[in-house]
Amino acid sequence: MKLIRHGLPGAEQPGLIDASGTPRDLSGVLADIAPATLGPDSMARLAALDPLTLPPVPSGTRLGPCVGEVGNVIGIGLNYADHAAEAGLKVPGQPIVFNKHVSAINGPNDEVWLPPGSQKLDWEVELGVVIGQRAFHVGEDQALSHVAGYCLLNDVSERAHQIEYEGQWVKGKSYPTHCPLGPWLVTPDELGDPQDVALWLEVNGQRRQNGSTRTMVFGVATLVSYLSRFMALQPGDVIATGTPPGVGMGHQPPLYLKAGDVMTLGGRGLGEQRQLVVDSPAG
Repeated sequence: MKLIRHGLPGAEQPGLIDASGTPRDLSGVLADIAPATLGPDSMARLAALDPLTLPPVPSGTRLGPCVGEVGNVIGIGLNYADHAAEAGLKVPGQPIVFNKHVSAINGPNDEVWLPPGSQKLDWEVELGVVIGQRAFHVGEDQALSHVAGYCLLNDVSERAHQIEYEGQWVKGKSYPTHCPLGPWLVTPDELGDPQDVALWLEVNGQRRQNGSTRTMVFGVATLVSYLSRFMALQPGDVIATGTPPGVGMGHQPPLYLKAGDVMTLGGRGLGEQRQLVVDSPAG
């Protein structure tokens, strides 16, 4: 299944994409695509529905973040060897873990805000992993059974705030609009192997990132198991699993986003996103 949330910001309704690509409304079946509905029983009930019995979503309706009520966005840094190399950094021996504040979550095609004074706004196409069942001290052999599905994620990063300001990376990762999710949450049975997902990103029509989850340093099962040693992952938590090479910081000289730029990104089975960069209304 491909599950969506559609409607105005803060008032999204649940839906799904049928076999023909038509968005269908699920609001008569459940309240939201959110922690309470991500477990195996709820997913099985949705899978048993006939999508053609559901009303279509009106054409042109905005798509919101594909998961609501997210409690935590957990980022993994330098998780592609070729990305670590372009950053001039050593491949980590253990996953590098950071947070993005949940207020950064945005719809897949919503505008991305350029923070006031920002000179180093960067892009990062990633595979997002959405937890469906509480995961605490789970082994790698059981880790994927705790995953509700996968989504496309743009880990937009302000590099000066991330690297040049002392302290945690969270400061460079958490500005509002800097975590577009979607367009849909695809269930594991439909995506197939999460370690065989091609990812790409373009800026103003020019390809900047090409990669595959095949080259992850730590795969999805390893990440879920590893994180569950240090925290009890909850339904609705999102793991941003890292980005392949081609980020702006890695170019010589570096390339960064400015107002008016357009990012387009996608992944095998994950759909596509499109974001216009605009000056932050806080500016």
